[in-house]
Amino acid sequence: MGGYSEDRATSDDGDPRRSCLVEGIARVIAVESGLAWLEPEQTTTCGGCASAGLCGAKGIGTTASRLERRRFPLPGVPGLAVGDRVVVGVDERALLKASGTAYALPLAVMLGAGAVAQQVANSDGITMAVMVGALGLGLIAARWGARRLSARGQLAPRFLRRAAAGETCRIG
Repeated sequence: MGGYSEDRATSDDGDPRRSCLVEGIARVIAVESGLAWLEPEQTTTCGGCASAGLCGAKGIGTTASRLERRRFPLPGVPGLAVGDRVVVGVDERALLKASGTAYALPLAVMLGAGAVAQQVANSDGITMAVMVGALGLGLIAARWGARRLSARGQLAPRFLRRAAAGETCRIG
């Protein structure tokens, strides 16, 4: 997500054994019946990484469509108005689980199936076909896993505070 920093906040209860939060700044773009819609702010460093074209900072499509895909709801924070800047946090461990689900799971399924297919069939063509099929299954499993994490609310950003005037995400 563009605009998220490496800044860390302690968990809500201050317990050091609990995971830290990865913070980011977002702008309120709409408020409707107790639900604020936020859009992550891009920082000056956005676009500087190798995957910037995939995260929404750049890429195919109009700016409006890219920004719309990055919007997310934040329920239950009274007093927010359109244009407010807020700091939100996502649990560090949940973020690691989500990235493992999205990237490591499909890759592990594909490579594992490929190794088994090569041992059993000893044919590059069959191995490649099995790996493509296994990648598809891994992606389906990742989608199921992401839905599970989302249903538990583990990936939901939490309101931490209003952003101070001129506050930006610090990288590093």
